[in-house]
Amino acid sequence: MKTVREILAKKGSDIFSLTPDETVYEALVKMAEKNVGALLVLENGQLAGILSERDYARKVILTGKSSRETSIREIMTTRVLIVDDKVSAEECMSLMINKHIRHLPVVTDGVLQGVVSIGDAVKAVIEDKQDTIAELERYITG
Repeated sequence: MKTVREILAKKGSDIFSLTPDETVYEALVKMAEKNVGALLVLENGQLAGILSERDYARKVILTGKSSRETSIREIMTTRVLIVDDKVSAEECMSLMINKHIRHLPVVTDGVLQGVVSIGDAVKAVIEDKQDTIAELERYITG
């Protein structure tokens, strides 16, 4: 079973972040530039929250706020679930499905390592299953 460490080694551990005092508009620009659906919010180098497209849709658009005038601090999710790099892809996928989230920051020994998305977890689980099938086919065919 692939671990988060293996997922990050393959995809990279780039961390796209912003500060709580930046505007939602600045976050949207960065999300578009990086082609991601969420950004980590760091304050003084520490994980303070996460901002997702879902936060924007529900807390800005639907409430009639302006993205150019609303700060990240006002709408970010502050209760962020995290995993460490030893967790399996299946565990990540299960956690994200059960908690209705799409991104998990990876923190190991207090150090932010990267972010795993639901797509990353699903891809790793599928690769594991394909490897198992190939091994079984090799075993059966001799």
